[in-house]
Amino acid sequence: MKKILLVMCAVLGLAFGASAQKAQLQIGYGGYTQMDCTDMHDGGSINNAWGALTAGINFKVAPSFTLGFTYTFSSASYKHHDDANAYYHVVMLNGKYDYWRNSIVKLYAHGAVGVDITHMTHDDWSKNKSYFAFQVSPLGAEVGLSRVASMFGELGFGAQGLMQVGFRLNL
Repeated sequence: MKKILLVMCAVLGLAFGASAQKAQLQIGYGGYTQMDCTDMHDGGSINNAWGALTAGINFKVAPSFTLGFTYTFSSASYKHHDDANAYYHVVMLNGKYDYWRNSIVKLYAHGAVGVDITHMTHDDWSKNKSYFAFQVSPLGAEVGLSRVASMFGELGFGAQGLMQVGFRLNL
């Protein structure tokens, strides 16, 4: 059964890979993440994190749909311990659907699922915990600056923040 599932995944991967036309690199910053408002730090009282930096790559698999992977990093400190910190490493599979576009602007919806690995440290002690991570951004806008570069902004909720802004480069 495992072999059949692996073969099916490989065939689907080849099908998507064969139709992938363009790659797009992105980097962005988002504020007030899923990690800030849920207990993804194994209890304790933490200061709000400074936000999240995200880097990723997207592949166009259909005229209005892209798939890709992102890595998001964020950190926070514990309130009552000067040297205790939580570091959030999030890897997600992303999908983006363009629902309106003209020659300069695209409006889109973005969704992602993945895993958050939280690394907690205090003095010479540390431990890791993993959590389910997601991003739901029903309102996104991308504005083309040139044929190669564009800037984007998204409103939603998840590991990449309530509001995320950044740049994309077409390869």
